[in-house]
Amino acid sequence: MDEIVTIKLFGQQYSFKAGGEVLNAKLVAELLAKEVDTVEKQISGKSPNMTKFTILTLAALNIANEYIELQQSHTDLLENISQRTATLIKSVDVHLM
Repeated sequence: MDEIVTIKLFGQQYSFKAGGEVLNAKLVAELLAKEVDTVEKQISGKSPNMTKFTILTLAALNIANEYIELQQSHTDLLENISQRTATLIKSVDVHLM
């Protein structure tokens, strides 16, 4: 069932229809709002003429960067698990022979 999700950005509320897993849509909206607030606080006083579009872009880039870092960490973890599993299998094989 579709549900309306509301996000507050730049003091305004925006609503959108979320299909599928509503919990995820709410989490995504909250993450974006939090990151926009973080960027606004970071640039506060430094770049007073920064547009909302620029702030949203910086927030999206920060989220994308974190996502890529998590992907790399996940890949590294899987590789480490694979290597350790292979080592354990070899060790078990040696002791069974």
